[in-house]
Amino acid sequence: MITPEKRWPRRLAQLCTAIRFLTIVPVSWRAADDLHHFNKCLIFFPIVGALIGAAGFLGAHLLLLVFPQQVVAVIALVYLAFISGFLHLDGLSDSADGMLSSRPREDCLRIMKDSRAGAMGVVVVVCVLLAKYSALSAMAPKTLCLAIFFMPLAGRSAILLSMARLPYARAEGGLGNLFYSDRSKTAALSAFLLLAVLLAALAPSRLIVTLIAILAMNYFFGRWCKNCLGGATGDTLGAVCELTEAITAVAFTASFSFL
Repeated sequence: MITPEKRWPRRLAQLCTAIRFLTIVPVSWRAADDLHHFNKCLIFFPIVGALIGAAGFLGAHLLLLVFPQQVVAVIALVYLAFISGFLHLDGLSDSADGMLSSRPREDCLRIMKDSRAGAMGVVVVVCVLLAKYSALSAMAPKTLCLAIFFMPLAGRSAILLSMARLPYARAEGGLGNLFYSDRSKTAALSAFLLLAVLLAALAPSRLIVTLIAILAMNYFFGRWCKNCLGGATGDTLGAVCELTEAITAVAFTASFSFL
């Protein structure tokens, strides 16, 4: 039986593993144990997303005192990309190059492993960033701060949902496969419960439209991954994070209320 004295250090180590993987924050404590915690740290993905969002929320509030909203929107996009080491944008670019190539499955997977960015990858990344920028620029300043909080939380929750729905596509394994475990469904459910509770508390008028948009995005992108690749890869998990951040920002521009 694991006592509370042993459980909390283990949980903290798993949180540190999630922080190290999902951000560039230099947390070195128990880094040597990461291999043992990769498939156990999933439950902390939305927590890390919320921490990223909270820092962005506070930063946006301060920046809006000095800069116009359009400038703050650009700074926010740079922050959200940089804090993850551009990992998810890289996955989006690689996924676009492979899945839009109209090649057989094995060729798509091979293209996605190529570190070079192709034209389709660059275009898709630009389009997603433009969608985020236009949405953040179009909403009220207070709403912008809330959107910046929810975007990374929704993105990391969507990663878990994709892992719960799709098998890993590469037979030889890969970075994304390190996180696959029987905990994926529980972690995904917990993440979306947290997301729904926070939306209901902080942005109730956007609760339904945001959840519908996120789930629809995940469903249709997941079907495409399944049909094209046979499942998910580390790149498509990064892509679904970026696409979910974008659809969350767009959902926050909705001018109607369900209350």
